[in-house]
Amino acid sequence: MSTPLAVLTGDRVVQELPWKWRVQGSIFLIGGLGFMFDAWDVTLNGFLIPLLSKEWGLSPGQAAWIGTANLIGMAVGAFAWGSIADIIGRKKAFTLTLLIFSIFTVLGAVSNEIVLFCVFRFMAGFGLGGCIPVDYALVGEFTPRKHRGRVLTAMDAWWPIGASLCGVVSAVLMASFGNWRYLMLVMVLPALLVFWVRVGVPESPLYLVRAGRPAEAKAVIERLVERTGAVVGPWVLPDPATAPKLSLGRVGEQLAGLWRFNWRITGVAWSLFLSILLVYYGALTWMPSILVATGYAENKAFMATASMTGIGFLGVVAAALLVERVGRKWILAVTGPFAALSLVIFALVLDAPVAAQIWLLVFGFVIQVAIPVLYTYVSELYPTELRATGFGWASTISRVGAGLVPLIFGSILWPVLGLPLTFAITGGLVLLAVIWMAVSAPETTGAALE
Repeated sequence: MSTPLAVLTGDRVVQELPWKWRVQGSIFLIGGLGFMFDAWDVTLNGFLIPLLSKEWGLSPGQAAWIGTANLIGMAVGAFAWGSIADIIGRKKAFTLTLLIFSIFTVLGAVSNEIVLFCVFRFMAGFGLGGCIPVDYALVGEFTPRKHRGRVLTAMDAWWPIGASLCGVVSAVLMASFGNWRYLMLVMVLPALLVFWVRVGVPESPLYLVRAGRPAEAKAVIERLVERTGAVVGPWVLPDPATAPKLSLGRVGEQLAGLWRFNWRITGVAWSLFLSILLVYYGALTWMPSILVATGYAENKAFMATASMTGIGFLGVVAAALLVERVGRKWILAVTGPFAALSLVIFALVLDAPVAAQIWLLVFGFVIQVAIPVLYTYVSELYPTELRATGFGWASTISRVGAGLVPLIFGSILWPVLGLPLTFAITGGLVLLAVIWMAVSAPETTGAALE
């Protein structure tokens, strides 16, 4: 039955509510902490590689599986959990991702051989990989429309916070206890978020409508209106819509739709995600090992990596200030190749500690200008019916590529070609991607979304 034009639907009511830190802000904090632990865990791979290589006598190729297993698990999780959340609900999915991650991280901390350790890292990655798509769905569905852009952009700031905390905490724990297992046991903390989620996060009313639970959906919306102090007129629940279920046929339809829409735009989106994040994950995963191999003590290597990720917070701020003034394409065209170039220069001056640290900071800042703009740009390249699918598949491709980075970098590129040439090759991929963007994709700054 159609809804009269004068009556708002419940989803529109939620979108028009005023922003309150004790209401929507608490959901942003919970979602942001989930994103922070995602960054923490990815960064942890880089610290575990040199520590386990020493304790278990691993070759670079064997040690590379520490990062590869975890990142491939994240790729599978990112693909699967979005659809799982559509079936079981955002709140329950978010809770399960945190529990799976925490349980298998603790199991990894008590394992004593590399194969079992990598299995546990894969499963931990599978759990945590679902945090980002479920996070963004959860936060986005409760954030008022006029604040949504700023709030979702601000979610990116949790990444450098998590990566930096990982470096600082790891350095302190290694100095205090000298055992890598404590670095992993700390990651039981995300499990404590589950209790906050159960108390502080309501289920998405749109999911509840679709799941045939209208009374619960109505109660959630009424509670949000009450807690924000908003005055709203008459409203009704939106008509239920059936969510597509995960299947091979559905996956094929998604991919075909992206390439039928515009193969150039989809190619640009995938190549930008793959190449820019390839550079970032390669540096993040192997930087502690690079510094230790250069002669840094483990604690100093961890702190130097933490400084590289920490300055990225300023990069996110710069991205927020520049993205509307300069334009998406110009920022990506400059920051993507320059981030890779800064790594090449870093590798060339590695024997000069001060110069190397400066260029490491330059990289950390510039890459975190590029990544939030990349997320914004790719999401704007597609029309509404393909936007989530287009972004999700580009993200999945980047995660798969990132999962292969530790293996290719540690066993093939770095040992055979050396650091400067290795970083130059990855930078060349970024340059090709931004050239393709320049000639094949439109600028989206100020454009109305289709």
